[in-house]
Amino acid sequence: MIRAIFFDVDFTLIFPGPTFQAEGYRRACAAHGIEVDPVKFEEATAASSFILDEVEDQIYKHDIFIHYTASIIERMGGRGPSVVQVASEIYDQWSVNHHFELYEDVAPLMVELQKRAFVLGLISNSHRSLDAFREHFSLANFISVSVSGAEHGYMKPHRSIFDRALERAGVRADEAMMVGDSFRHDIEGALSAGWSAVLLRRSGDRPANLPADLPVITTLAQLTMHL
Repeated sequence: MIRAIFFDVDFTLIFPGPTFQAEGYRRACAAHGIEVDPVKFEEATAASSFILDEVEDQIYKHDIFIHYTASIIERMGGRGPSVVQVASEIYDQWSVNHHFELYEDVAPLMVELQKRAFVLGLISNSHRSLDAFREHFSLANFISVSVSGAEHGYMKPHRSIFDRALERAGVRADEAMMVGDSFRHDIEGALSAGWSAVLLRRSGDRPANLPADLPVITTLAQLTMHL
C-alpha cells in the first residue's frame, strides 16, 4: 500500500516564466553584447538535454548545469568569452522562486492527498531551496519531506537520493511512489530503488519503449486513479 508520494519539482509542479524562455535568454545575452537567435531556443534546448542525462555517477555539480545552459546559448548562435558568465547568471536565477508559476492542478491534488493522509514529499535535482519553494508556493502545510540534489550531493536517478527520501519519510520502498516528468531521472530511478512510479507527460506524448505497465498521466488530477 502506498503511504508516501514524492514529486519532482520543475515541470511537474512548476513551470518557468519568461526569464527562462527564448526572449529571456536573448535579453541576458544582449546585456553582455552576445547576439542569439530566439527562434532557435526550442531546438537548442532539446539538442543540449543529453548533457543532463549523461552525468557521470549522478554527482551534483554546478558546472554541469552551467555547461548545459552555455550549450543552449551557443546553439542559439551565441559566441565569445562571456557565454559562460551569462550561463552562470541564468543558472543562479533558476533558484529564484518568483521566476516560476505553479501549475493549476497542483493545489487541488495536494488538498486531496492530504485528506487521504499520504506523506507528501519532494525530490529535486535543482539547487533551489526546497524550504523556500514550499513557503513561496504555499505548500508548506502539505509537503513534509524534501531532498535536493544540491544538498544531498547526488542527483536522480542515483539510488541514494531515493533512499534518503525514504529515511526522512519513515516508509519502506514498497510504500513509496514517485511522480515526475522525466523517465530517465524520476521513473527509472524510482523503479530501480523498488518504488512505484507515475510518469507525467503534460504534452500528451508518450515516449517510445516505456514499460507496458507504467502509468502515464497528462495532468496531476489523474494521479488519484493510480493510488
